[in-house]
Amino acid sequence: MPVEEFVAGWISAPLPSGQTVPSDWREGPHSWHLLVATGALGLALGHPFDTVKVRLQTQSTYRGIVDCIVKTYRHESILGFFKGMSFPLASIAVVNSVLFGVYSNALLVLTATSHQERRVQPPSYTHVFIAGCTGGFLQAYCLAPCDLIKVRLQNQTEPRAQPGSRPPRYQGPVHCAASIFREEGPRGLFRGAWALTLRDTPTVGIYFVTYEWLCRQFTPDGRTPSSATVLVAGGFAGIASWVVATPLDVIKSRMQMDGLKRSEYRGLLDCMVTSARREGLGVFFRGLTINSARAFPVNAVTFLSYEYLLRSWG
Repeated sequence: MPVEEFVAGWISAPLPSGQTVPSDWREGPHSWHLLVATGALGLALGHPFDTVKVRLQTQSTYRGIVDCIVKTYRHESILGFFKGMSFPLASIAVVNSVLFGVYSNALLVLTATSHQERRVQPPSYTHVFIAGCTGGFLQAYCLAPCDLIKVRLQNQTEPRAQPGSRPPRYQGPVHCAASIFREEGPRGLFRGAWALTLRDTPTVGIYFVTYEWLCRQFTPDGRTPSSATVLVAGGFAGIASWVVATPLDVIKSRMQMDGLKRSEYRGLLDCMVTSARREGLGVFFRGLTINSARAFPVNAVTFLSYEYLLRSWG
């Protein structure tokens, strides 16, 4: 199985919004370093939005996005928006590598065509969906422990440590992982993994189908999509996937926080029923607005860097 897709996925962690790939990016390995660095910067720029989303989904103390932003800034300073960022920063390359690598190689198995040949012989949307679902399923299990630690740290609302103040429950990602392992056992590190898997498996399939459909709509047959087309298709693919994913994203986040003090839910279905009974059906769409706002630029540049890397090796 070719490894180019895994490497391209590894490097194509999202660039920051508005960042473009330099014209001389193909000329040497220094360009790889640039894409990795800008990918890390893109994640850092998007993390505050993710923190607000997670808090809206798991806490009832906020009246909305603005209220959450204001309270977080007043109580925790600007650093409050970056809690839990180190593990995603360390894992984003691996997660992207698994997602794009499995997706592209699954398409290779289903269609017997390489990435370069797929513009001349485009795969069916059924094959694209199956390959995307396969990538999403395997990505979820790589992501589960890191995502759990991120969510736990993001929900710590203690301000910066001051003399005499009570320290937060977790002192950092390593301490968080060790504490979960000690208190909840090895299975505790995979709390919420089923919800994460159910979230990612179909939605990643929709993600790639949306991207492929939009690219084909705005690209002549047999031609390579332009950078503008890739950006637009990638951005809208990100929004479409989050529209579908948000209900299970809410359940996933709530189950990851369950067990911190006492177990409130008996399982995924009980979490869904309990949440709907207490807060109405609208609870399943908390964070959708901020997810969509973040999804467009992040996924647009992710696809742009991924496509450019594969073309350079073609």
